[in-house]
Amino acid sequence: MKITWLGHSCFTVESQGYRIVLDPYKDGTVPGLAPVRVEADQVLCSHGHDDHCGTEGVSLRQGGSSPFTVKTIDTWHDDKEGAKRGPNTIHILSDGQYRVAHLGDLGCDLTPEQKEKLRNLTALLIPVGGFFTINAAQAKELAVELAPTVVIPMHYRGKGFGYPVIGKVDKFTKLCDDVVAYPGSELELTPQISKQTAVLKPQNA
Repeated sequence: MKITWLGHSCFTVESQGYRIVLDPYKDGTVPGLAPVRVEADQVLCSHGHDDHCGTEGVSLRQGGSSPFTVKTIDTWHDDKEGAKRGPNTIHILSDGQYRVAHLGDLGCDLTPEQKEKLRNLTALLIPVGGFFTINAAQAKELAVELAPTVVIPMHYRGKGFGYPVIGKVDKFTKLCDDVVAYPGSELELTPQISKQTAVLKPQNA
């Protein structure tokens, strides 16, 4: 399974030639990132904000057979049960060998029952920037508890991209002792992949 970070919270997850896009952002909504222009077989959005539901940037292919099962968990975009920013949906993708969870703009604590559904993940795509979502410390605490093989931080401010009000990735990575900085935007999940915090470079920066 291949995971590619386009930027912000937008990823493609591909298995057996079938590609799913998660949380594409609308043109011009994320400072420093080029528009999303990608072909895929399916697109999933965690919520309806413009920086997470730019489906018009995704050209959908027809006729592909999906190896994925997709499960969802209903959560909140804030710590006030949605009163500030509304609902948020977590997506869990499985191709029968690997399980990947995209937490969207998670802004609340998860219940024990919700956490149980997020056990035994191969990869966890988790927001770390704070302000609109959980912050670096909260993300680290959750990642430790869920114990996926790979943790991929997202929704943070980097050099030349992202919102000024959210934190940089190093606020998160300084809490981790297993950081692997990748030279590009892609990560391949294999049976041999080591436990790690994987920092990717956004493809669209």
